[in-house]
Amino acid sequence: MTALRSLAWVPPHVPAAGRLFVALAGRLRHGRLHLVTPDGDMQIGDAASPLVADLRITDWRACGRILRSGDVGFAEAYRDGWIDTGNLPNLLRLAIVNAATLDQAIFGHALARSVLRLRHLLRRNSRRGSRRNIHLHYDLGNDFYRLWLDEGMAYSSAWFNGNLRQGLADAQAAKYRRVCDLLRVGPGMDVLEIGCGWGGLMEMACARGAHVHGITLSEEQRRYAADRLAGEARARVELRDYRDLDGAYDAIASIEMFEAVGEAYWSTYFQMLVRCLRQGGRALVQSITIDEAHFERYRAGTDFIQQFIFPGGMLPSRERFIKLAEQHGLRVLERLDFGRDYAETLRRWSQRFEARLDAVRALGFDEPFIRIWRLYFAYCEAGFDEGRIGVSQFLLERG
Repeated sequence: MTALRSLAWVPPHVPAAGRLFVALAGRLRHGRLHLVTPDGDMQIGDAASPLVADLRITDWRACGRILRSGDVGFAEAYRDGWIDTGNLPNLLRLAIVNAATLDQAIFGHALARSVLRLRHLLRRNSRRGSRRNIHLHYDLGNDFYRLWLDEGMAYSSAWFNGNLRQGLADAQAAKYRRVCDLLRVGPGMDVLEIGCGWGGLMEMACARGAHVHGITLSEEQRRYAADRLAGEARARVELRDYRDLDGAYDAIASIEMFEAVGEAYWSTYFQMLVRCLRQGGRALVQSITIDEAHFERYRAGTDFIQQFIFPGGMLPSRERFIKLAEQHGLRVLERLDFGRDYAETLRRWSQRFEARLDAVRALGFDEPFIRIWRLYFAYCEAGFDEGRIGVSQFLLERG
């Protein structure tokens, strides 16, 4: 596909980075982009495509940032108001489907990316690093998360199971029921939850008669979950690193905590599962994943999520997760992939977040923070919709 208007309109005073960015945009092969700049606008791409997005450049300096640092530079420019759009998810989907053409705009310059990669590596999830990294994200305050999560305070993908008419809280409860069912949670069982969040799954497991031990590194989450389960004698919530666990459990649940482990500690995590599971016990690990075809490039670099949202984070591919589990003596009994459900979950979080912006501001969060979180929701939504990332539940058994 080609631009619907010649690139010759770009005035000579436009910075070199701006001219290069416009030239790259003019090479779009999929979808349609309305590009608006301080010096004019143009329609780019396939006029008949159903995927339509707009990008408004209000400061030419944005182009230099993007070309240097890829999606991290895009995030910085968006945060600072140098670029804007009427539909963030569509713009990001457009970037994903044109990734081969827009390589530099997505991945940035090698030197700048190396600096960002070093910063990411310095945030590794050692014991001290994990406490710091978790604090930066999850201890923003329970009042903040309460504004846009569902009533059960679930901060992981819901499971709609094909029924998008149901409410978010119902889809989150359906996910918890599925986890409890697969783990065969029942009276008298000893259940461990690694990364227990605000206590939703613990509450359901206790209701089935299990003794439940939940651990987290977030003081805000620990306090909330402890208050939530204060009347439940079978529940115990504590601040603890997964590496320090030494108990024996009939079942282990870990819902979207594995992403915060870091590749250097993946083996340590699986060793812990084997150490803590009784013979024949089951573990259910829900994790966001990255497409195996993109894993090596992802591993060699860093991205917006690692730099701004989850420092120290690292996604596995489904294939690598399964290989590691089996290498550590765990059988993979079942796998559920439901990335589109996560895209829907993110859409609903985003809608709730946007509806409560006045309350977000009242908590002391400024416009750059709001724009970064708006981008976070949209970035992930687009990734799940286009299959660049996914989410899976892996049911494991110790033989």
